[in-house]
Amino acid sequence: MKESILSLAPQHWEEYELIDTGGFEKLERFGKYILSRPEPQAIWDKSMSEEEWKNMAHAHFSKEKNNPEKGHWNELADIPHNWQINYNNPDGLKLKLNLARTSFKHIGLFPEQAVNWDYISDTLKSFPVKNPKLLNLFAYTGAASVAGKACGADVTHLDSVKQVVTWSKHNMESSGQEGIRWIVDDAMKFIRREVRRENKYHGIILDPPAYGRGPDGEKWILEEQINEMLKLCAELLDPFHHFLILNMYSLSFSSMIAANLIHSNFGEIENAEHGELYLVDRFKKNLPLGIFFRFRKK
Repeated sequence: MKESILSLAPQHWEEYELIDTGGFEKLERFGKYILSRPEPQAIWDKSMSEEEWKNMAHAHFSKEKNNPEKGHWNELADIPHNWQINYNNPDGLKLKLNLARTSFKHIGLFPEQAVNWDYISDTLKSFPVKNPKLLNLFAYTGAASVAGKACGADVTHLDSVKQVVTWSKHNMESSGQEGIRWIVDDAMKFIRREVRRENKYHGIILDPPAYGRGPDGEKWILEEQINEMLKLCAELLDPFHHFLILNMYSLSFSSMIAANLIHSNFGEIENAEHGELYLVDRFKKNLPLGIFFRFRKK
């Protein structure tokens, strides 16, 4: 069975740019605004000077000493708390996404995921199925959900945090879409119920964190639970026309691990691709930002 091992970087961004990386930080442009944020993968030196970074950035994120997962934004120039950014690809996918600075350094967008939005769009448009059913688990602010809806899918969007589901609704509305089904629930509990109901989906997207909590305090630990989750997802995929995208960000995981997980749970698959997602800065340094595995049957 032929399987492609790839390193993928988005090709169609106009309103996002990775400017520089290094010193465990990254400097990025989102529309009109430039942010400096921590980046644990950027262990090399910066190409630009500290003074150049400071002069360019509108805001810089500083981590708390006692809690490296949280911090605060230092405003270095005029910048709103909320703003929007557009993503358009040559095949007609148009997204308008809402950004905001959070206390966890995130702003509601993972730009490297644009390669998967393109994949979702291309795959759904090729399916001989009217309104294919799409399930987006650990869906965060929902760019992938909106991309699916823009291509005619009947989308179920699930996240355990009510606030980010509300954020996703704003992304749907800003992008001129409607009708996504919103679920605030624990992902494992939900798909167990879906298996019992014998529901089927034409597409499943999984973007699990290394660690997390469900709305009622349910624990999620990637290493302990991802195998069972994929086993359940194998029961949910339509047998004739389907695709699956798995993203993982754990530094201890390689795409080979993702490949073993997929093959042990899905058996024979078609059009498989796996590898790394990355972004390229102005100085041609490649910043790895997670691994992926995806396959589809048209």
